Amino acid sequence: MARIAGIDLPKNKRAEIALTYIFGIGRSTAQAILKASDVDLNKKIETLTEGEVGKIREFIDQNVKVEGDLRRDVSMNIKRLVDLTCYRGIRHKKGLPVRGQRTHSNARTRKGPAVAIAGKKSIKSMK
Repeated sequence: MARIAGIDLPKNKRAEIALTYIFGIGRSTAQAILKASDVDLNKKIETLTEGEVGKIREFIDQNVKVEGDLRRDVSMNIKRLVDLTCYRGIRHKKGLPVRGQRTHSNARTRKGPAVAIAGKKSIKSMK
């Protein structure tokens, strides 16, 4: 089993797909990494030699920001926005959508499950 950037890559998957299990690496970055490391995209992780795994690991360490470093940068960027109390920082702090999405009828992912308002009566019960 290949271990790159602290992640155990699944051995039965193609190298292009397996690299996407690392936080910060998507399909296009994975393709670029494998091309720069002279490794076939369709080769399975279990068939990679130690030399090929070493090349991939070395390329990622030198050229790509992944896992802990990337997570730290993202959280620091969000913390900076919250500290500035700019619009985006306020939205992060309140747990609301940040990028202009509507919240009247949607945004359940950011807002959490709907909570009923106690004491609110429907129109039918008032008649």
